[in-house]
Amino acid sequence: MFKKLFGGKSKEVSKDTTLVAPLTGTILPLSEVPDPVFSQKMMGDGFAIEPTEGQVVSPVEGEVVQLFHTKHAIGLKTAAGTEVLIHIGLETVAMEGEGFEAHIQQGDKVKVGSPLVTFDLELVKQKAKSTITPVVITNSDQMASFDVVAQGTVQKGQTESAKVTMK
Repeated sequence: MFKKLFGGKSKEVSKDTTLVAPLTGTILPLSEVPDPVFSQKMMGDGFAIEPTEGQVVSPVEGEVVQLFHTKHAIGLKTAAGTEVLIHIGLETVAMEGEGFEAHIQQGDKVKVGSPLVTFDLELVKQKAKSTITPVVITNSDQMASFDVVAQGTVQKGQTESAKVTMK
């Protein structure tokens, strides 16, 4: 009787997170990112996408914990504790926000597929080192497992790209 009144045992938060593709394009292993910070997994494990269009959507349900003032990178955190960094292109911080438009702000709650940032893909091709966009689990040291499950072409907000289990 009391269990009904007080809800029984508390609901456990799943330690699993599925990341869907945050961009449409071709998925790549991090080892192919032409930047050692990402290719050598200094910031964490993950994958990268060579985008074919300039829109980034949320790969997870969670909270926006960081939006860089230049709008080139977004940090998200899931209920499972998975911390996801999406870094649009390489050396795009030097563009100082030119060609980037944020649709979220720090503290916003997002669902899979929620628009995060749109950017001018052609401008990034001209002004940045690369359009390749790393998607990194920044707290990889707290992961029990990480598997990239997609290959080839991925669709933003639709293609399951990786599965993470936290410790």
